[in-house]
Amino acid sequence: MPADHLLAIDQGTTSTRAMIFDSQARAIVTAQREFPQHYPALGWVEHDPEDIWRDTLAVCREALDRSGVPLNRIAGIGITNQRETAILWDRATGEPVHPAIVWQDRRTADTCAALKADGAEELVRARTGLLLDPYFSATKLAWMLDHIPGARERAERGELAFGTVDSFLLWRLTGGRVHATDATNAARTLLFDIHRQQWDEELCHLFRVPVSLLPDVRDNSGIFGMAAAGHFGRELPIAGMAGDQQAALIGQACFAPGMAKATYGTGCFLLLNTGETAVTSANRLLTTPAYRLDGKVTYAVEGSIFVAGAAIKWLRDGLGVIVRASDTDSLATQVPDSHGVTLVPAFVGLGAPYWDPDARAAIHGLTLDATAAHLARAALESVAFQTHDLFTAMIADGSARPAALRVDGGMAANGWLCQFLADLLDCPVERPGNLETTALGAAFLAGMATGVWSGIDDVARTWAARDRFVPAMGEDRRAALLSRWQDAVRRTIGRASL
Repeated sequence: MPADHLLAIDQGTTSTRAMIFDSQARAIVTAQREFPQHYPALGWVEHDPEDIWRDTLAVCREALDRSGVPLNRIAGIGITNQRETAILWDRATGEPVHPAIVWQDRRTADTCAALKADGAEELVRARTGLLLDPYFSATKLAWMLDHIPGARERAERGELAFGTVDSFLLWRLTGGRVHATDATNAARTLLFDIHRQQWDEELCHLFRVPVSLLPDVRDNSGIFGMAAAGHFGRELPIAGMAGDQQAALIGQACFAPGMAKATYGTGCFLLLNTGETAVTSANRLLTTPAYRLDGKVTYAVEGSIFVAGAAIKWLRDGLGVIVRASDTDSLATQVPDSHGVTLVPAFVGLGAPYWDPDARAAIHGLTLDATAAHLARAALESVAFQTHDLFTAMIADGSARPAALRVDGGMAANGWLCQFLADLLDCPVERPGNLETTALGAAFLAGMATGVWSGIDDVARTWAARDRFVPAMGEDRRAALLSRWQDAVRRTIGRASL
């Protein structure tokens, strides 16, 4: 029998999952585990890399076992990951020398502010397409080198290795034989020139990062190395890697310029394909590689929302307002509106287009007759409001209004939210049958490298919308809602500056 199935590893911010896909892009089985989040100080977010590694092995083995697919029919492994999370490890032992500093972490906000004050952001923007923000990896890595005893000296001697989660998993899967990453993950470090497609020595000097720490940068689809036979019972090629949002763009088959997708997970990320042109945003959106295949780069503009599903998790775990995340759907429909309640979920600052790391979450419009249903609805509405901010910024940058927005991720299962998105954006919203398009994108990349699919045209033929949500909101109602949101954001940012 042919090797026509793919194992996709989707290592996210709050959970790790493994999925098996067949050659028709159908999900055969999913295995998933949540892992602990650590908050050692205000604004700090950390993961234990050993938790990530242990869970990755466990879910892969579970998925392979439950699928019933023989190992000789697994063509390869695709990896997708939370992007900017930074890990530093010992090259000799493979052991992390510090907890992973997560993309949400804000401990380097002062460093970024100082670099901005020194006028460094123009250089950073020109080379990387990014802004100076603690969201990205370089200042996290520099912080570790400065705060772990002996780390900077060990790095200079070549004893340590740096990587985002994809690179760490690749190292572990290959038994330390391969230290590499892909173009999309490299592009999120503030150290990679997205135009020349190489690590930039001037940026490394700016952030005080030894180039010797950094992994080799490769295309998204290709054989990175072989997973050791001891992990799964036989060697398997690791044949595709991409950061989670670029993987979702691929999983949604957004291969033509002007196509856009939004992924709703812990955060929300809206990417619009701009083809061979690296568009510089006038509205503080990011310019990023969408994917690199056969050495050719396709670019995208990206808007990043730091808190989407995390706000629902807060309602569940922090306030106890809901028992299950899915409860928000029924609660939102119990009331005709949010009763004037507006949540600005700046729990870890505000992302695009505001880029305010000092902003903190606020609830506006509370009255004594506000209920849990109003708060749940306000949390869902906040996700759509933030998406509208990104959508508007992209159009203001000169992008044509997309014919539709393709949505995925866990929150996209919420039909009420999808309809509200369509209403607020005044744009059709399309939802595929498989919402785990991030894992699917990783499978597509691995499958193209191993011959399961011949290329992006072959991949695109597998995509189909299961649901289409058409705008039905009047312009006056839309304008009133957006005015209330914009007022709440102004008040929140203004409070942060006091």
